[in-house]
Order: sequence, then C-alpha cells, then structure tokens
Amino acid sequence: MNLKGKHVLVLGMGETGLSIAKWLARQSASVRVADSRASPPNTAALESLRPKVEICKGAFDDRIFDDIELIAMSPGVPMAEPHIQQAIARGVPVVGDMTLFQWALALGTADYRIIAITGTNGKTTVTAMVGAMLKKAGFDVEVAGNIGPAVLGTLMRRLDSGDLPQVWVLEISSFQLELTAFLNADAATVLNLSEDHLDRYSCMQDYVMAKAGIFKHETHGAGVQVLNRDDVGSMAMAAVEKAQLTFGLNKPETPMDFGLVHSHDDVWLAEGDMLLMKTSDLGVNGMHNAANALAALALCRALQVPADALVSALREFKGLPHRMEKVTVLGDVTFIDDSKSTNVGATVAALNGLQPRVVLIAGGDGKGQDFSPLQDAVARHVRAVVLIGRDADKIAKAIDGGGVPVLFATTMQEAVQKSFLLAQRHDVVLLSPACASYDMFRNYMHRARVFVAAVRALEAKMCGSAEKRR
Repeated sequence: MNLKGKHVLVLGMGETGLSIAKWLARQSASVRVADSRASPPNTAALESLRPKVEICKGAFDDRIFDDIELIAMSPGVPMAEPHIQQAIARGVPVVGDMTLFQWALALGTADYRIIAITGTNGKTTVTAMVGAMLKKAGFDVEVAGNIGPAVLGTLMRRLDSGDLPQVWVLEISSFQLELTAFLNADAATVLNLSEDHLDRYSCMQDYVMAKAGIFKHETHGAGVQVLNRDDVGSMAMAAVEKAQLTFGLNKPETPMDFGLVHSHDDVWLAEGDMLLMKTSDLGVNGMHNAANALAALALCRALQVPADALVSALREFKGLPHRMEKVTVLGDVTFIDDSKSTNVGATVAALNGLQPRVVLIAGGDGKGQDFSPLQDAVARHVRAVVLIGRDADKIAKAIDGGGVPVLFATTMQEAVQKSFLLAQRHDVVLLSPACASYDMFRNYMHRARVFVAAVRALEAKMCGSAEKRR
C-alpha cells in the first residue's frame, strides 16, 4: 500500500508504536501518535520526528480520531477501546506492525522466507533457538517481533544497510495477530495453548482464534503448519489444504513427526526414525526445553535446512534470561529465576521439568486465569509454596487440598527468606509466578532483578555470619 500523504493515527508509544511512527514518517504519511498515558515512554524520540509527527498524550477523545484514514495500533492497546470501535464502524481500517511489515515486503523484489512462532509458552525460547540454528547453518537471519527488537525497526535498519535477510524469524503475540490480516509465513507454529490474557479476551475461544491467525496466507494452501501432538488445541488447527509437521514428547510415527526415542539407554531427539541428538546434549535442561528444541527443528526442517548444523546449534544454545535461569547454590539449595513464567501453563511446565523437590514462589496479577491446573503439579513436585501479590489468595484456594504448606509474603525479600528456611538440602527454590508482575513490579525483568538481589543479600548475610564464626 502507498502510504504517502495518508492520514494515519498511531496508537501507543511503546517500542512498537515508536517503530510504527518512524516507519510511517519514512513513507511520508501524515502521522498522529496518541497514547492514553499522561507520561508515555519514547516521548523524546517522537519529539525528534516533528513536524512529520503530531503527538497527543492523555485520554483519547474524538478530536484525535478526526480525519483519520488508517489506524496503526501497538499490540498493548485493546481493540475494545470505544473510540477504536467507533472508527471501525465508520470503515477506518485498523492494522498492526506485522501488516505494515507485509505491505513493505510486498513492494520489494528481494527473495526471503518467514518463520513465525506463537503459543502461550516457549515462543521466545523457540524463536531464539530457530534464529541461532539458521545462523549456524549459514543463513542471513533477522530475529524480531515480540521477542524484540520491533520488526519495523529491524526492517528500517536492514534497508539502510542496503540488503535484506534471507530469513525473518518472528515471534508474534496474540495481540499482534489480532491486527494481522495475512502473515504469509513459509512455516508457522502455535506451540501450545493454555489460559492467558483473559483480562483482555472475553473467553478462551477468542484467544485461540487470535493465535490461529498465524497460519493465514494469501495463497491457498501455502505455508507449512508445525503443530504440537501433545496439545489438543494446537492439533485442532490442522488445515486440510496445508502441509503439516508435528512435534511431541512421544515417539515419532511418521517421517513428518519429530519426537523422542529411547535407544541405547538414552533419550534422543528424532525426526521420524532418524536419531538427531541426545536430550542430555542439549544446552538447556528440562523436558519442556526438549519440546522447544523439537519445535525449532521442525520449523527449520520445513525450510529444508540440513539437520547437522541445526543439531550443532542446539548443543550451543544456553537459554534466555529469566527462563529457568540458575542464580546460585546456597547451603545446598539451588535458586532458579523463572520470572518469565507469567501464566499457569508455564509454571506447570517448569515444575514438571525439575527432578528435585521445589519450594515455589508464585503470585502476582493472574489476568483472570483459572489456577486449578497448578494443583496436580504442586502436589507432585513442591515441598512448600510461598505466595506474593494480588492474586495470592486465589492461588492458595486453587491448590488447597494437596497437602502442601502455603505461606504468604508481602515482599520478594520476605518470600526468598521464607523459601530458604522451608527448603531442605538439594531442593530448588523456584521463582515461577504463574502471573503477570504489574501489581508489584514494572515488568517480569524488574521482578527477576528484585528476586536475584534478595538472593544475593541472603548469600551475603550467610557469608558474613560464617566469617564471624571463624
């Protein structure tokens, strides 16, 4: 689409909104940027774009939406906002950064491939894995989207450098997919589905439908679907007209399946009957990461990438911050930061992937989730639970009856101290909140930093006590 002179309203001034505004200004559109916050981020960066960009801060009003031909939204802005709904009723198109990205690629002549990844849990790890694997195989790759950086910012950087990558590896959230008519991915996956963001969606089915948008393609039947055999919701998205590869933690039954094979007293990642590598050789631990690796392999193999380089990259991949990240061992107790687990499914996967007994720190803003799926995993793996945050009482009620002691803490420091006192030798103290962080922290990264600081303070206190005894 030719955006020159078009009156476009950009909603949201976060990283994605900033990248959209910069892209539209670059295309000589008439740009108005609005954010309902009184002091939104990136104001200074947007001020530097004046007079090409008009900036509006504070509550939305009718004036902001006057004379607008196109709305380009950040994923954090809800579609249900009344002014947006009124604009849609008037026939104003609403898009997100992925649609603008597709329009830009359609205008060019470069040959490229797109791998697209979504799901409730594991999408950032799989995206990073795929990027590392393709780079190891010798491809020019850009990894962007929900993982960061924003896709339009990456596109502008590559255009300025004079060339585009061979492969775009994109992590895409349900919020972004709501705003994407066609993604046109060569290979795409919905890794798994469990309750999340029900503070934004009216029901689970709306959330599932948003995720399914990752498979939309303008060419009928184009694009390979990579589906999770262990997830009913993912498998239900299989389209008759599309090719499928599947992954799961059971044995592959066909050449199109990726899974686990028990052979020679080891467990192997396998493609059909071809053994690829031992799970013990993965650079990351846990069965959930074995599933992530299988998904990443399937996505790369969908593009006919040779397996040898992919396996080599998986051996070297050491994981991402705040995802089952070891902090320290203190008095034979291991502290693990899994602050990125912001929903129940992620915390269940974390617990199921650990062998030692666990003292679990959980809680925060539950986003309308059902916490009852925690009960079984807690009963099987957890010695005690320490709860923090807004929905601590709801979690306590959901896991009640499993015979596991539940304590409450008002700060992360208190939670760490209580957890250490509850832990026994060789246990794990696991921060895996199953909740968003915004009730107590700026984001999940801030929550992780506070957790690590509390652990380090405890460590320093113990070292100081040991010195005094000498």
